[in-house]
Amino acid sequence: MALSRAAGLFALAALAPLIVDDVGLLNSMVLAAAYAVMALGLNIIVGFAGLLDLGYVAFFAIGAYTAVYFASGYWAGASVAFLAPGGRAGIHINVLLVMLIAAAAAALAGALIGAPTLRLRGDYIAVVTLAFGEIVAQIVYNGRGIALFGGTLTAGLVGVGPVDRIELPLVGRLGPSDLRAWYWCGLTLVALVLVVNRNLRRSRIGRAWVALRDDERAAAVAGVPIARTKLTAYATGAALGGLAGAFFATYLSIVNPDQFDFGFSIFILAMVVLGGLGSPAGVVAGAIVLSMVNTWVLREVPVDLSAVSAGLYGAVLVVMTLVRPGGLVPARDRDTLA
Repeated sequence: MALSRAAGLFALAALAPLIVDDVGLLNSMVLAAAYAVMALGLNIIVGFAGLLDLGYVAFFAIGAYTAVYFASGYWAGASVAFLAPGGRAGIHINVLLVMLIAAAAAALAGALIGAPTLRLRGDYIAVVTLAFGEIVAQIVYNGRGIALFGGTLTAGLVGVGPVDRIELPLVGRLGPSDLRAWYWCGLTLVALVLVVNRNLRRSRIGRAWVALRDDERAAAVAGVPIARTKLTAYATGAALGGLAGAFFATYLSIVNPDQFDFGFSIFILAMVVLGGLGSPAGVVAGAIVLSMVNTWVLREVPVDLSAVSAGLYGAVLVVMTLVRPGGLVPARDRDTLA
C-alpha cells in the first residue's frame, strides 16, 4: 500500500512540469529536487544515526568542485576526454560518471570528518562538524593561493565555469532552457536516493544507526561496533551531499564560493527538522516547502530578506523543536527529537 502510494505521488510529480509554464517556478522545482537529495543525505547522519552535523555544506562544496575538476576547462593545460566530446581544453569526463566520482570523494571526506568524532558526543560533535565546514569554506575562498598541478586549488572568489552539462542517450546535452528535462533528472535522483534510504534503514547497518541514536552506551553493550557505525553514517550521508553538489554544478554550470557559507548548512538542516528527523518522506516534504519558500516566496516579498534568510531558517528549527518536534511527517519509529 505504501509503495503504491509513493508510486502515485512520483507519477504526479513527474507530470507536474507538463502543466507548468513559468520559468521561475520550473527552476525552483529543479532546485527543490537537488535540495531533497542533499536533505536525505543529512537525514542519514542526523535522523538515522543521531549525529548532529553543522558543516554539511562542506560535502556539497566537495561535490561541486569535483565537477569543476573533471567536467570543465579548469585545468586548461590538459586535454582529456572520456565518454564526452573531445577537442577541448581541460578534463571532460561524462557528467553522470563525474557525479559518482563526486559521491565517492565526499564519502571519503565524510569518513575523515567522522574519525575525530568517534570519542565525542552531543555538542562536541556539532563543534567538530561546524569547524570542518568552515575549514572547507576557507579553502574554497583562499584556494587561489595554493598551487596545484600547474594551476591553483580553486579560483578563489572568482566563480568557475562553464561546467559541462548532463548528456543523455537519444536526448543529447541538456541546455539551460531544458528545465523540464533537468527536473526529471533531479526527480530520478530523488527516487533513487529514497530507495537507498529505505533499504539502508531496513538493513543491519540501519538498525545499528538507530540503536546508536537512541542510546550509544546500550548499543555498545549490545555489540554494535560504534566506530564503524558512525563512520558509515558520515560517509553515506556525505556521499549524497557530494552527489547533490555535482548535480548543482552541472545544472547551474558555474561554481561560486558564496554558495558554501554556513547558512546553507542551516538551510538543509531546517528541511530535515521541518519534515521529520528520520523520516525520508518527511524530509522530502520539508525540502519542497523550504526550497519553494527560498527560491519563490521570498523573491515575491517586497522587502529584501536575503541577508537574514539564515536567521529565518534558524527560527524554523526553534519553532519546530518546540511546537512539533516530530516534524510534518514523523518517522514511524520516533515521535520526538530525543
